[in-house]
Amino acid sequence: MIKVGMIGCGKIAQVRHIPEYLANGHVQILGYYDRSRNRAEELANQHGGTVYPDVEALLADPEIDAVSVCTANHLHAEITIAALKAQKHVLCEKPMAVTAEECRAMVQAAKESGCCLMIAHNQRFAKAHRKARALLMEGVIGEILSFRTTFGHQGPETWSINREGKDLWFFDPKAAGMGAMGDLGVHKTDLIQFLTGQRIKEVTAKLTTLDKKDGDGQKIGVDDHAICIYTLEGGAVGTMTASWTFYGQEDNSTILYGTKGIMRIYDSPNASIQIFKQGEVISFDLDRIQTNDCQTASGVIDEFVDCLVQGRKPAVTGEDAMYAMEAVLAAVHSSRTGQAVKVF
Repeated sequence: MIKVGMIGCGKIAQVRHIPEYLANGHVQILGYYDRSRNRAEELANQHGGTVYPDVEALLADPEIDAVSVCTANHLHAEITIAALKAQKHVLCEKPMAVTAEECRAMVQAAKESGCCLMIAHNQRFAKAHRKARALLMEGVIGEILSFRTTFGHQGPETWSINREGKDLWFFDPKAAGMGAMGDLGVHKTDLIQFLTGQRIKEVTAKLTTLDKKDGDGQKIGVDDHAICIYTLEGGAVGTMTASWTFYGQEDNSTILYGTKGIMRIYDSPNASIQIFKQGEVISFDLDRIQTNDCQTASGVIDEFVDCLVQGRKPAVTGEDAMYAMEAVLAAVHSSRTGQAVKVF
């Protein structure tokens, strides 16, 4: 039985980590820490377990094997490194961290500890994305020439545990590090590398604040909209859009254009994958992508637990997530300088 401690008890912990741990027969949630003790106590009363006064006390408990880090972004690296040094396996929410130095330090800490470090890039576990990767590796649309991947919704104020207010940590540059790019863009940045099996080698980007306002009616201090041009190591050039200003139906689609056809993923209500070739349409209806309003099992928790039980590497290692973060941070730099930025 894997005994888990929850660090951070906000919305992502409540709707994804905790329910999925409870549904996994190999896990017992041993305890909780949150800066709001009342929030942690509510979860402990509901599901059982101990409330710890601070992170240090939770990490000092020898009964805890692993932790989920579900805090604000700026705390991810500090807590993850401390947990790894305390010989705890770590599942950390995305974005991995807010600087490249922090990402590298997390990867190094995992190597030194011998413990598992997994980052919660749940898009890799969507059935259509896994099937699409396999089809692309088989060459179903030939050589990839271009792509368009998008993740947009109405913003974190429709998701946060504090839905009634606008003063969210997501909107605080110190706590979040970045806005829609770090919240949504990191997902699609990782995804395009996963689907194609190629790393992003160059980025040109524009990150801006189009509409979101804080509780004082001022524009928030982080981006609410990002558009990136990514060049893959194989030469394909495409776009990635991340936005908190899609005031309607969420868009979580990806389209890839190849020398032999076009693949559309989560772009149609009729099929999760559609492949268009000359005179032929091939469809796969495997699942529906998660939305903020329609949460389904992400696969992240089951993968994390299984790699602990089996003693194997996770499907999303610290190194994998670091490669995505390098591109994300390059996008931030490109937007600030107005220049293309090489990732490697």
